[in-house]
Order: sequence, then structure tokens, then C-alpha cells
Amino acid sequence: MIIRLAEGSLDTKFGTFQQILYYDGQKETIALVMGDVARKDNVLCRVHSQCINGHVFNSTECDCREQMEMAQHLVQQAGSGVIIWLDQEGKNNGHMALLQSRKLKSQGIPQSEAYVRLGYSADARSYVRAAEVLRDLQVQSILLMTNNPEKTSQLQADGLVISGIRHLTSQKTH
Repeated sequence: MIIRLAEGSLDTKFGTFQQILYYDGQKETIALVMGDVARKDNVLCRVHSQCINGHVFNSTECDCREQMEMAQHLVQQAGSGVIIWLDQEGKNNGHMALLQSRKLKSQGIPQSEAYVRLGYSADARSYVRAAEVLRDLQVQSILLMTNNPEKTSQLQADGLVISGIRHLTSQKTH
């Protein structure tokens, strides 16, 4: 269960978002909210997992940074929406798994399969916290920006109403 810790405005190149910090006793989750989303249907929403290489180090090996920028741009165009940032580096296997998988990826092995070969889960992410954030924000239904069908099914299993999917054009994966 999450608790809301703090909030404040965040000016970005895509406009001003309300940044809301949540905590579940182990990890922080951040919601970036633009406009009024409470008790609204078809709220544009991106659930995004942390990627240090893409977001901090500007790696060209994945499209995480580009997907975040696309999501912020689409929310700005719509005038409202929610982006939820989850602390789930390396599909929640951690940065060590990412580093260890590089050799296998260079041999053409997909990221998820590389994780499995190294003894990690193909995808250990959970979207329970994202569902809790959306409930806290009183969002009625979302238009989910994702290329991941597993994310969609997990959020629906957590009781969220997904009114549609908006795919984000992606060239690379990780």
C-alpha cells in the first residue's frame, strides 16, 4: 500500500506538471500529473519504469528516454494526463542484471531471454503501485500509452479500466 508523501510543481520542456511522491515502505513512485484527472474517463496515462542508462546516461541502446518524451509530449498536447514513474530498473531485475546481460544481447539474444539465461526473471515488473496511484488520483479509466501487452493485462487485473491503448513508436527495446 502506498502513501502520498509530498507534491509540488515541476516545469519541463513539455509544460508544468504536478509531481506527486508516493512511498510503499521500500520504494518511491512518482506521478507526473497535468490538468484535472480526478473522476475523469479516458485519461492519457503512461506507466514508465526507471532506466538509468537511457534517462541519466543518454544510452542509445534503448528507447526509454524517447518513450518518456513522447508520453510527456502527448500529455501536453491533450492538456491533461498522468505519467507514473516506477523504480523498476532492468525490468525490476536491477542494474546488475542489465550489465550482465550485455554480452548476450551483443550476440543477438533478446533482453528478456538474456535475463532468463542469467537466472533472472524475463520481466519481474509489477504494476500494482501504478494502479494504487491511479486510484489515489481518482482516475476512472485510462488511455494507456504502451507497447507492452503484459502491462495492460496486469493493470486490468489490478482493477483498472483501460479504455484504449496508444502505442508509442519504438525502434529499440531493453
